[in-house]
Amino acid sequence: MEHVPPPAEELARLDRELAELDARRAQLLTRRAWLLAALRPPAPTAAPGWNPSAWGAPAAGRPGAPAQPWGYVPPKQPSAPRSAQNVLLTLGGLLLTIAAIAFTLVSWGSMGIGGRSAVLALVTVGALAAPAVLLRRGLTATAEALAALALVLTLLDAYAVHAVAAPDTDGLGFTAGAAGVLAALWTAYGLALGKLHLPLPAAVVLAQWPLLFGAWAAGAPALVVGWALLATAVLDGAIALWGKGTGTRVTACVGGSVMAFSALMVGLTLSVTASGPLGALAPGALLLTGAAAALAGAWRAPRGFARAGGVVAGLAVVAAVGGVPAAAVPEGWRVLAYLLAGLALTAVVRTRLPRNAAIGVLVASAAVVAGALVGALPGLAAVLLGPVALLSDVWAGSPEGFRAAVGSTLPWSELAAAPVVLAVSAGLLGSAYRWWPSLARIAAPLIAREEPGPTGAAAYGAGPAGSAGAPGTGTPEAGGAAVPGTGGEPGAGTAGTGGTPTPGASGAGAPGAPGAAAPGASGAPWYAGGRAGAPWYAGGAPAARRRPSGAALRGAAGAGAAVLGWGALLLAGAVLDVPYAVAVAGETVLVAGLLALAVRRAGSGRDASAAVPVTALVVALAGAVSAGLLSLASEGASYAVFGALTALFAGASVRAGAGVERAVFAVAATVGGTVLTGFAGRSLELAPHEAAPLVLLVPALTVLFGARLRRNPVALPVELTGALGALVAVGLAVPDAPFLALVLALCGVLAAGAAVRPERRPVAGYLAAALFVLATWVRLAASEVSFPEAYTLPVTVPALVVGFLRRRKDPEASSWAAYGPGLAATLLPSLAVAWTDPDWQRPLLLGVAALVVTLLGARHRLQALLLLGGAVLALDGLHELAPYVVQVAGALPRWLPPALAGLLLLVVGATYEQRLRDARRLKDALGRMR
Repeated sequence: MEHVPPPAEELARLDRELAELDARRAQLLTRRAWLLAALRPPAPTAAPGWNPSAWGAPAAGRPGAPAQPWGYVPPKQPSAPRSAQNVLLTLGGLLLTIAAIAFTLVSWGSMGIGGRSAVLALVTVGALAAPAVLLRRGLTATAEALAALALVLTLLDAYAVHAVAAPDTDGLGFTAGAAGVLAALWTAYGLALGKLHLPLPAAVVLAQWPLLFGAWAAGAPALVVGWALLATAVLDGAIALWGKGTGTRVTACVGGSVMAFSALMVGLTLSVTASGPLGALAPGALLLTGAAAALAGAWRAPRGFARAGGVVAGLAVVAAVGGVPAAAVPEGWRVLAYLLAGLALTAVVRTRLPRNAAIGVLVASAAVVAGALVGALPGLAAVLLGPVALLSDVWAGSPEGFRAAVGSTLPWSELAAAPVVLAVSAGLLGSAYRWWPSLARIAAPLIAREEPGPTGAAAYGAGPAGSAGAPGTGTPEAGGAAVPGTGGEPGAGTAGTGGTPTPGASGAGAPGAPGAAAPGASGAPWYAGGRAGAPWYAGGAPAARRRPSGAALRGAAGAGAAVLGWGALLLAGAVLDVPYAVAVAGETVLVAGLLALAVRRAGSGRDASAAVPVTALVVALAGAVSAGLLSLASEGASYAVFGALTALFAGASVRAGAGVERAVFAVAATVGGTVLTGFAGRSLELAPHEAAPLVLLVPALTVLFGARLRRNPVALPVELTGALGALVAVGLAVPDAPFLALVLALCGVLAAGAAVRPERRPVAGYLAAALFVLATWVRLAASEVSFPEAYTLPVTVPALVVGFLRRRKDPEASSWAAYGPGLAATLLPSLAVAWTDPDWQRPLLLGVAALVVTLLGARHRLQALLLLGGAVLALDGLHELAPYVVQVAGALPRWLPPALAGLLLLVVGATYEQRLRDARRLKDALGRMR
């Protein structure tokens, strides 16, 4: 009889068989793909390199084999014959060199003069002649190894000649002569055998020592040694420019850099330590010669080396020119001489110097100015941060002068030139900001000067409408560019005087033509200012996009002028040690001037000058902090300064336009008012906790101010600042609990006042409730109230009222969200205390309250009330019945509890289905509750 399975079992069996078929089909398809890959013809050889998208593809140049599994490591290939040959030749040459050294040092004395000469001559001549034969046979590597051996042998020959033929000769002098002879010998040898790479670099290395060792052997002064080093550096530079072979040029470049640096350091040291202007002239001549050599090398060097040469030349000129007057002035004023010399380097923009070299000179000028400004930083930092020490002794009395208030031990006499340095730099930056278009026209020949290459000056956005040429000449070969006001106007399509077209300088800028403007380039150069607010990356050639716009540069100049001018005036007061009152008044006036600048520029709507008002605002804030700290030495000065600052910032917030600046001004005014209320409490000789309610005056005013402004963007920052002032008041009141409760209650009143406004209600309403509750708790704790209901009922009652109002507005709201937090705030702490309370009153009252809550939950079908009240009532009843249960359990026989448990299990098991249905009905009934 055939067995027919049930439909469910048959369906499961079919599903299993289908799954097995799918798995088998997937295996067959994988095998098929592998076989297709194995039979595919070899792929063409690809360029070397890692291709992430080709993981698992057959290797280039191999048959189309399947991909190797992950983690496959190809076997190591045997060493190339050429590599093995180089290793063998290196080892052989090293062994021969060691043998030659050992022979010269150890076995030399055992041979006569004839034998010595014969051995040296034979070995050296053989080592020098062998590479020529080997090169003719194509054995270049072997020739290189023997050439290295010959180099060592010539050095040993020189040592041997000195040891035998001229033992009494001065070692340094003989070394200088031997180095010169060997350098000449190896130069000729390298030029004769041009295929060898070692002789010419070795000759360059040997050429570094003749002049230096010769001057040293002659006992020449340091200046002559410097000239010897410089002459060697010049020789190295010539070899680096015209030498044969990369190795020769690199060696000469390294050697020349070291020698030039040493020469310039000698000149700089002698210039700085000169006893007078006449003594600084000779080192200055050395430095100027080094600068000329660096510029000569930069004239033909590649871009990076040309700029480095320009930097070295510029620094050397500053050291030479500035060192002469610096030797005639006191030490504190020497920096001014170097600063003026560094500023004079900016005249390079009007010279015919190549562009990269000129940029290097300008970098040197900027480095000198930056170094001078860095030297002024310690004094400026002392002026700004020194008054912080007054925080520990407020209103101790007015000091005699500015330096006493600052409390710094800096050598102020050595910082006498620092204010002048800052003032000069500020004046130059301010002039650049004021006359930026003229400065752009002056710098046009440098910026637009053509570099080698097809793009020309137009690639840098240097010519209007793509023109290229010298101002007023119209010739692109001159290396200039037409700028506004010099003959080439935007849109004219011409360059030169009168707009006469010249070849290669058309304003149309034909595609691909040299000097054509890049697509998207504006008519004016990038440095000329451009459209207000236009970002520097908005257009132009790629090289121009890497540069900031002229508007950004002009704004940076104006911002720098504001900062440096402010710092110069501050530092001048400290250097001159002005009276304390003058210092305080001066800093306050500076803040007023900066605020006026910030307000005027911020309201002008000129995006191109946005950096100036922002910088003025930041510096004004820093100056206000410094002036406020400085005024803490005197009570009258504190009131005067903070009152003036509060009025200034308040006035600035009124005059400024809507935006971040106005909010910052208003916040600063609020902070100043808060500090004034603190001063009032100190003047009234109030304790900190007693002055806390007085500090709340400003937060109260901010609440009223916010109600007046409503949704104005300034309202929120001002109110938040007032909230911080209220937090300060709370911190002052912490030592005294009653005052802390008072301050918290007052803060709650302020929060409740803010909550009247709809836009503040979501946050301020809850904050007010929390503050009131916290104030109540602090007051109860100060009164030594210990029962928890006094702390929880002030939370429960408002929470239940809020929950009732919410349920009344939204009947579908959950009872847990409406009543759960309020009930739990009182019932749970009271239950925890009742379990440890030996008296009967608390459990009784808690049970009655829980019973009422449970009945209300059952009556109104509220889940939170029913469950919370029932749970608390059950636990409270269990606590009260527990002693009696324990007594009854002790009186019963030991076998009775297990018997009762077993009987209970039997009853539950017998009526299990009924109990399960009852539990489901109870769950459904609770689920239908809110």
